[in-house]
Amino acid sequence: MSLEKVISVDLIEVVENGSIQVRTKTAIKEDGVEISSKFHRHVVAPGDDFSKEDARVQAICKATHTKDVVAAYKAAQAALASAPESVA
Repeated sequence: MSLEKVISVDLIEVVENGSIQVRTKTAIKEDGVEISSKFHRHVVAPGDDFSKEDARVQAICKATHTKDVVAAYKAAQAALASAPESVA
C-alpha cells in the first residue's frame, strides 16, 4: 500500500473586475486511486504580487492584470472604502 499526496491547481477563473479566483485541490491517493480530496480557494486581485503562484495562474495574471485593469480595480476599491455604509 502506498499513499501519495497530490496538490494541483484545478480551476482558474477570471471575474469581471479582473480578479483571478484559484482553486487548489489536495488529493490523497492509495495505490493510484484517489481516496480523499479537499479544496482551497484564494483570489489574486489586480495589483497583487502573483510571482509565487502556479505558472498557469501567473500567465493569466500577466495577460489580464494590465495597467488599466489595475487602475480601475484600485479606483473601484477606493470608491467602496469611501462610500457611506448602508443601514439595513
